[in-house]
Amino acid sequence: MKNIAVFVDVQNIYYTTRDTFAQSLNYRHVWQYLSEQGNIVLANAYAIAPNDDSQHKFQKALSHIGFNVKLKPFIQRKDGSAKGDWDVGITIDVLEHAAEVDVICLLSGDGDFDLLMQKVAAKYGIETWVIGVEPLTANTLIQSVSRFIPIETTWLLR
Repeated sequence: MKNIAVFVDVQNIYYTTRDTFAQSLNYRHVWQYLSEQGNIVLANAYAIAPNDDSQHKFQKALSHIGFNVKLKPFIQRKDGSAKGDWDVGITIDVLEHAAEVDVICLLSGDGDFDLLMQKVAAKYGIETWVIGVEPLTANTLIQSVSRFIPIETTWLLR
């Protein structure tokens, strides 16, 4: 049985599922699916520190499922723009754990991760999977992994 490490770009998944399906991802379905593929030995969900009750409840639900929820403060810039980017944190954690597992599974559609996925596959000889919303997942990311798993309507909250 394969040992799987899961890394979730929560903001990316939230916005891509909302924009495509007008619904949110049911993380229990993802957990169940991945559990059928192997042993989940690490599962990190990267999110923004809650500023309202709904975000806090969502993050508690992720923890209850089995995810380690890593939080970063939401930064509001003087010009009005906002930042809550976890790309570097996700990259560091993937590089730290890739040698210990058979599969790195990333939930994101962000093309910035394509080089990371290529690198860990080449360096460690492991499988790389991406779970994402197909129309909003970068083609370079899809092409960089050994397996792309599209989010479908059956994986959404009802």
